[in-house]
Amino acid sequence: MLASDAILEFFFISQICIGLMGNSVLFKLKMCTFITRSHLKKPIDVIFIHLTLVNVLTIMFKLIPDVMSSFGVRHFLDDVGCKATLFTHRVTRGLSICTTALLSAYQAITISPVHSKWAWLKLKLSTCIYPSFLFFWVINMLIYIHIIKTVVANLNFTIVGSGYSTLYCQTNQLEHHYYSMAFLSVILIRDLLFVSLMAWSSLYMVTLLYKHRRRAPHIHSPTLSPRPSPEIQATHIILLLVSCFVFFYFSDNFITLYLFYRHEKNWRLKRMNGIISSCYPVICPFVLMKNNKIVSKCISSISKMRMTFSRRTVKR
Repeated sequence: MLASDAILEFFFISQICIGLMGNSVLFKLKMCTFITRSHLKKPIDVIFIHLTLVNVLTIMFKLIPDVMSSFGVRHFLDDVGCKATLFTHRVTRGLSICTTALLSAYQAITISPVHSKWAWLKLKLSTCIYPSFLFFWVINMLIYIHIIKTVVANLNFTIVGSGYSTLYCQTNQLEHHYYSMAFLSVILIRDLLFVSLMAWSSLYMVTLLYKHRRRAPHIHSPTLSPRPSPEIQATHIILLLVSCFVFFYFSDNFITLYLFYRHEKNWRLKRMNGIISSCYPVICPFVLMKNNKIVSKCISSISKMRMTFSRRTVKR
């Protein structure tokens, strides 16, 4: 085994462990809020829960086949397994962009002033969440039905020719070029719509934060330094989350398009692309838990335990 392959294995396994752990902790925190502290639950928590479930599915159906391949397991999936795995991964990836866009739009409307033209949406936000989820699932499953028709198991690891392929799956070489371009066009339109929604809501939130900072300069005084409101903290976190998504989204798409039109397939670059495409669902829960009080208390208690242990060690 080459050293580069061992490094890729380490990254794959680390992403699976860290991603599943982070999303599980965030899911448990939000579910505990719903069950035991219902007076603290917010409609936005439902979006967080949906996003964590989507992240877990994305990690499992993307990284587990990559791990099996890195350990030299060939023919891991047949045609049915390949169709199911790739279909689920692409659907959850589409749900990720839709849910992140919904999250940013929700927060932008939440912090909008009372006199703004979006204020009338505040009362309807909570009733729009579940229908939005249903719409996201239906539209993404309809888009990726094309995969079930055209994808077959990759039994030849030395593929030559343009087209979409993964470590275990590839598009049927007999597929008509027209249908392939129509499929890519539909995906491009969907992505442009939701990325535009993210960009609009992010710019709107940045504008509101800038106006708020100009109106309240005393907040940043060294003598008066109160903590920002929960809405402002949540806005900062969601802006950071959207920035992470956009960065990894464009990086993933750039490499995917390069590999799509490349005549000879580069499997090592495909594995690296798998790592890049899985970074967002891995990082996402940790960004969302950044200002969580329970997590902060746990981190502070762990740091205190470390300091106590180190002091005892020095005294010995």
